[in-house]
Amino acid sequence: MIMNVLRPFISVHCAVLPFAITLLVFTGCERHDTSPRQPIAFSHTRHAGEYSINCQYCHSGVRRGPSASIPSVQTCMGCHQLVAATKPEVIKIRQAWENKEPIRWMKVNRVADFVFFNHAPHIAKGIDCRTCHGDVATMTEVRPFVKLNNMTFCVDCHRENKASIDCYTCHR
Repeated sequence: MIMNVLRPFISVHCAVLPFAITLLVFTGCERHDTSPRQPIAFSHTRHAGEYSINCQYCHSGVRRGPSASIPSVQTCMGCHQLVAATKPEVIKIRQAWENKEPIRWMKVNRVADFVFFNHAPHIAKGIDCRTCHGDVATMTEVRPFVKLNNMTFCVDCHRENKASIDCYTCHR
């Protein structure tokens, strides 16, 4: 009796299972990140590339703690009160400044909620930003460089640099 009830369920799953396994084998388990659309077309190519502005000028949080921090409107306006002030994207920054509103930048690199990551020790150790973020100075739109949903990259880097690979280092 019970087998008669389960038979249609089993046959459907037996047909789907090989397809699912094939899909996993050929596409992998990793999520394929794409860059989110930013509210202002910010050019890392211009700022970090042409003008050689150091990452830490805008992302000052990397020296102090876990978050790199997204620059405040005040940071942008430090230059853009005078520089390129009539450009359409800079006008958007000025409007946010005048309205005392933050720019709602979209986060590009995300780690899972159960992962603890702190930029500060990596910066203190002299790890170049490009190691994890790629050569942002050549990116028109910043995209994730490392698949952060797979810890292999991080563990390999920790081993190469003789850093702790204790689970608690990243999983708290």
